[in-house]
Amino acid sequence: MESTPDVLLVGCGRLGSAVGLLLAERGHDVLALRRDAARVPAPLTGVGVDLTQESPELPSGIRQVVVALTARPRSEESYRATYVDGMLRALDALGPQVERAVLVSSTGVLGDHGPEELVTEETEAHPGDGPARVLLEAERRFHDRLPHGVVLRLSGLYGGGSTALQDRVRAGEVSDPHRWTNRIHRDDAASAVVHLLALDDAAPLYLGTDDEPAQLGDVAAFLADRLEAPTPPRADPGRGHGKRISNALLRGTGWRPAHPTFREGYASGV
Repeated sequence: MESTPDVLLVGCGRLGSAVGLLLAERGHDVLALRRDAARVPAPLTGVGVDLTQESPELPSGIRQVVVALTARPRSEESYRATYVDGMLRALDALGPQVERAVLVSSTGVLGDHGPEELVTEETEAHPGDGPARVLLEAERRFHDRLPHGVVLRLSGLYGGGSTALQDRVRAGEVSDPHRWTNRIHRDDAASAVVHLLALDDAAPLYLGTDDEPAQLGDVAAFLADRLEAPTPPRADPGRGHGKRISNALLRGTGWRPAHPTFREGYASGV
């Protein structure tokens, strides 16, 4: 007899797949929505649907949902079609029985902040462009539908096959070395999602990032040494600009990153 899915994964790209596989390891039966169902990894069950155009048909009995969508290109129109309209189509198909829910968002909704103070969940969001404003709207619409749901704003993802920064370092194309940056390894982002989905009495919002904001020049220098690449411009703390993000609230729930800084993450080679 076929089992009944208990978790719906709305979006199954690199991060969504990692989340789904972790949930499956924990004994959940995961139903994953993706345009191309053939790209959903086993043992997840894939359903092919374009949420920007159509609503999915879902079985009853699903009690948990993770929304981890990806929009391309980075335009206001694309983001609205995916993160607002697509998300709402999926949630409407689920009905009111959802007990736990996590929406993956981005720290990009926070906009620009100076490095003098750490950014926390209490920091007011000032989205700087159309896509970021749409993401913030998606967070509001998510909480309207699921007041008990949790929004996880992730900083820059790396790992899991992404080599964007390494490629720039190899090519000697690192600019603005003084800028403060924030990142989280994809595997740690996935573990944070799964952790929050199971967390009792969760707060409505968490920031997902590693333990150490770092200036881009310092990260690039570390990578250049490992890659035997050209030495990038040196970071100057006195000229640092850009926001520094704290993960204290998320850490306070018991979550711990396996890659606490960029050093462990990039050294892991995954």
